Amino acid sequence: MVLNVLNYIANFGHASYQKRDILVKSGHVDGNIALKTEHVTKIFDSLAGKVVALRDVNFTVKRGEFVSIMGPSGSGKSTLLNIIGALDRPTSGKVYINGYDIFLLSDSDIATMRNRLIGFIFQSYNLVNRTTVQTNVKLPSIIAGMSPTEANFRAMKILEALGIADKAKQKPANLSGGQQQRVAIARCLINNPAIILADEPTGNLDTKTGEDIFHMLKELSAKFHRTIIMVTHNPELAESTDRTVLIKDGSIEKEIIN
Repeated sequence: MVLNVLNYIANFGHASYQKRDILVKSGHVDGNIALKTEHVTKIFDSLAGKVVALRDVNFTVKRGEFVSIMGPSGSGKSTLLNIIGALDRPTSGKVYINGYDIFLLSDSDIATMRNRLIGFIFQSYNLVNRTTVQTNVKLPSIIAGMSPTEANFRAMKILEALGIADKAKQKPANLSGGQQQRVAIARCLINNPAIILADEPTGNLDTKTGEDIFHMLKELSAKFHRTIIMVTHNPELAESTDRTVLIKDGSIEKEIIN
């Protein structure tokens, strides 16, 4: 299953609908660096006062590297992932993708970058239950302006490779947890992202399905040079990544080369 998916995605390449150059070239720093944070801090206001979710976070991820992020609940893992993925802005600090300080870009260019270069996989799947599996998968390609013919082709090929093409016309709520996560992965892959951000992607899955999902991510990194950053509570999975970043109280406590 895994190799079929990867071969389909590799053959897609970068589609002709991608007309703008923003963030596709290597940028202004080392071309081997996919992502870099500098002094990232995030402070939330709450009824109890200010909450510091991230404190002066600095780390670098190379192209094709598979990095896991671990830490106790509330340590800032998901907040960091959201900022890396430009779903949220830091209170201070910088995030570079392909050498570009992404938060100096316009909102429109940030949205373009996020859609074209980043794929997201969430523990809760984040699927739209009022529409079909096939439509869920092709949503990012529709946003990107891909032709309907190509979007439908890609969606069905990925669903076929993941073994759930027969579910294409069903609503996500009618699927099992493992099947819903496969739909979420298909949606993540349809635009052939260079960076994949996974927030507890195996957390709601049985052991066998979780292992399948994790091995797929490993193959994407090792053989197809996708950069993957995965939040996990599972130390066994973390030890199987290239590097583990340990976060505590919003700060990087240490990094481990696996």
